[in-house]
Amino acid sequence: MIDWLFLGVALAGGAGAAVRMLLDGVIKQALGNSMPWATNIINISGSFLLGGLTGLLAAHLVAPELQAVLGVGFMGGYTTFSTASVETFRLMQERRWNAAWVNALGLLVVSTAAAAAGLGLGRLLG
Repeated sequence: MIDWLFLGVALAGGAGAAVRMLLDGVIKQALGNSMPWATNIINISGSFLLGGLTGLLAAHLVAPELQAVLGVGFMGGYTTFSTASVETFRLMQERRWNAAWVNALGLLVVSTAAAAAGLGLGRLLG
């Protein structure tokens, strides 16, 4: 017997990772690679979208199963904490201390604010 929720999360995770890879290339081509702009933009937008999805779930506009597929699956594949950590460490290895601190703390603060904004918008729509 197939667990359809498991399969949905797995497929959505793959789709999220593919979208991240494509978007990463587009952003790096547009903004360069001196700072990890692509990873930051992807993680901030993912935080906003997951916050919005969570707000819609709280307003009972999204089924828990859909939230699992989109939130755990797609957004889990789309966002990437590990890449952000490695890129911050790379900045540290290059002795770009200010850039490393701005990247690490800035991403944390802005991603959290984006998640809160998305949550607020999702609840407002509900």
